[in-house]
Amino acid sequence: MSGDSERIAKVIARAGICSRRDAEKLIVEGRVTINGRKVETPATLVAASDTVTVDGKPLPALEPARLWRYNKPIGLVTSHRDEQGRPTVFERLPATLPRVISVGRLDLNSEGLLLLTNDGELARRLEHPSQGWLRRYRVRVHGAPDPVKLAALEKGVTVEGVAYGSIRIALERQQGANAWLSVSLREGKNREIRRVMEHLGLPVSRLIRVAYGPFQLGQLEEGTVDEIPGKIMREQLGKDAPPPPRRAEAKAKGKLAAPPPKGTLSLPESSNTGRVARIARATRRAHKPEPS
Repeated sequence: MSGDSERIAKVIARAGICSRRDAEKLIVEGRVTINGRKVETPATLVAASDTVTVDGKPLPALEPARLWRYNKPIGLVTSHRDEQGRPTVFERLPATLPRVISVGRLDLNSEGLLLLTNDGELARRLEHPSQGWLRRYRVRVHGAPDPVKLAALEKGVTVEGVAYGSIRIALERQQGANAWLSVSLREGKNREIRRVMEHLGLPVSRLIRVAYGPFQLGQLEEGTVDEIPGKIMREQLGKDAPPPPRRAEAKAKGKLAAPPPKGTLSLPESSNTGRVARIARATRRAHKPEPS
């Protein structure tokens, strides 16, 4: 904790226990104490000298903020626990990874880039609409898209009372009864792409997130984890450099993640922001996932 007093929910989130919103829920449920006394409100201030516990366990010592890319497979829930007993993303991560939370979510049947971090405050910052980061997807739909209707989505659309912001869509190719689309948006509301496409009579059969802000999926193998270097975090986020990743932490399903090819955002320490952008563009042209 810092030397200054901070709100208890923010302190819990920074410790990597959960997001700030989830920390507020823990407080309301009476699961948080400061110096042995139950916390009554998320607005409670805590100092560095205070002892905070969650479910009777002291908060872990603060570690530098770290960020990972994960290529999420279809069939995993983006939560730590699932009431229906479905497999979760966090059950499939390497055991040597510290406790992490996701930056946003991908639903059960979506795949591709999911950012993970050990810092709840960093997750909140990356998710916040004020960040304005573009999220890009490759989407396969059933049907023949109408270019006029797709173009109209740039002005936003309301579906069943829910207002969605600007969505930019480009038709990549039509393959028989299916079409591949390149979709870009900044809001990312729950199941936004699926609901908007269904509204247009284009049910989604595959959805792959390929970028979240400046971070690219590239050729990261499905089910594997790759830590984003400290230099990239400094350039893109202004965060202090995390410690060098240990190779053991890159293991997933008993194997090491394949060394990232040129074009992913896991770049050498000598890279710079301009180079990241150029390589990312080259990657999108040369390494698009093959449709199934």
